[in-house]
Amino acid sequence: MTSILRGYAAGLMLAGVFFSGCGASFQGGSDLAQGRQALFRGDYPAALSYFQQAAQADPNAMYGAELREGVFSYLGRAQYLNGQLPAARATLQQALARHKSDNLARLYLGLTLARQGDQKAAATEIQSALKGMGEFLNYIINTFQNTFGSFWDQNGSLRKSIAANQAMITSGNIDWSMLIPNLEKLAMNYEQVEDIATQDQRQFIEMNQP
Repeated sequence: MTSILRGYAAGLMLAGVFFSGCGASFQGGSDLAQGRQALFRGDYPAALSYFQQAAQADPNAMYGAELREGVFSYLGRAQYLNGQLPAARATLQQALARHKSDNLARLYLGLTLARQGDQKAAATEIQSALKGMGEFLNYIINTFQNTFGSFWDQNGSLRKSIAANQAMITSGNIDWSMLIPNLEKLAMNYEQVEDIATQDQRQFIEMNQP
């Protein structure tokens, strides 16, 4: 049991959230963290303000250990959620130019395109994003199954939602009035997967300490 707990503890350190640097970098990280909490409670105007401040303080700010996302990804998502679609599109494209593997930025770009009426381009971006999200979850869960990976998406709900939305897009019979809110919910849940896993892992370690 002791060796197992050591492995989980090491995984917890890897799965934690880290910010590098100080000064502007620290301020950018702090604003990102507060902006995320505003997103989770549905206060999108506050989230937008925090992310704008973060982008000004440190355009290179990143959040997360495994699910690493840049400040422009968050800013673009907040612009989308506040109905600022042209700004969201430009910001999300900027986020992807910096980090092509940012699946949530790509998903929100697809959602933005869908709301702007470009459904063909939207479907392409969304399908690519969902594929990347599923592959990333499987990588974390399988590669780190003996440490922190075992706490990611424990009930499989995220992977089931990804698969269901992929099936709708692949079928070609897309009900956008259903798909868009489904994807918005999925995106918010996916954003929190690392937070939940880290919390569950910490609780596991505390409960199993001798």
